[in-house]
Amino acid sequence: MVEGKQDLVTLEDVLAARKRLQPYIYRTPLEVSPFFSRGERRVSLKLECHQTVKSFKIRGAINKVASLNPAEKARGILTVSSGNHGAGVSLAARLLGGIPARVFVPVRTPLSKVDRIRRHGAEAVITGEDYNETQRAADEFLAREDLTYIDPCSDVEVIAGQGTIALEILEENPALDTVVVPVGGGGLITGIGVVLKRMKPSVRVIGVQTRACPAMIASLTEGKWYREYPIRPSICDAVMGGVGEIPYRMARECIDELIPVEEEEVREGVRLLLTEEKLVAEPSGALGIAALLGRSPVFTGKNIVVIISGGNLEGGLLGEIVGRPGP
Repeated sequence: MVEGKQDLVTLEDVLAARKRLQPYIYRTPLEVSPFFSRGERRVSLKLECHQTVKSFKIRGAINKVASLNPAEKARGILTVSSGNHGAGVSLAARLLGGIPARVFVPVRTPLSKVDRIRRHGAEAVITGEDYNETQRAADEFLAREDLTYIDPCSDVEVIAGQGTIALEILEENPALDTVVVPVGGGGLITGIGVVLKRMKPSVRVIGVQTRACPAMIASLTEGKWYREYPIRPSICDAVMGGVGEIPYRMARECIDELIPVEEEEVREGVRLLLTEEKLVAEPSGALGIAALLGRSPVFTGKNIVVIISGGNLEGGLLGEIVGRPGP
């Protein structure tokens, strides 16, 4: 549990994270999109789908594991993930000393993501029909075993690692006025918001959630922290579940607007990224593109950066989406 303002994330935390991460991650491309740019609207894509493990999650994972003390490393690591965070933790544990790691994942996690976790050396514990059940199983395990827990969303070092994305964006596109960010547990948008609201407060930080699990939207609308949230069937497996406590507590200072999108809009976003920009993005990674579709008044005349947060698209889903005719 988070206690006290000292446990919130600062720009200084993000700057320290950047130094830790430099030997291990890519500076991902920031590319102008000719297709999604319209008239005076300039859209650039921050391609975290090209990052190590094909997801931004490696940033927070490495920053956290690198910050552990010897006793914490010796106990071994446990985390909960829908796939990408687990792969990041697995790789970080291997790179930073061969630390034993367990990753609890839901039964419905795409096999490609489970394989990636195992490939880097961690044990994948497959349990729970959805993310909420998996989190409960991990909590019960931690109550019995003395392991070092890495929270995928509510952890200062994890969030600070994700925030390094915003430092890269500002260096390459200091004129941006809007950034569009996928939102699940909230760690990514919190890290980005911490940087932008300190270094360029005029930038609008817009979060996007699938209507299948709008946990952050509900939390802020109702003024209630949803650590768990009801989950409906969705292709956006990477953003299912509740909200981290730190992201909830920092949301009003880090986020200007939250937009819900439909699953069909997400499918179309994935399809257009592939067919028009030749980019492979998983559905959760394409939430920002889904928000652009049909919402031109919100984004007209803007210098927009859209975070493409992950590229681990399951082969079967890829075939289904590409095989569908466009509108």
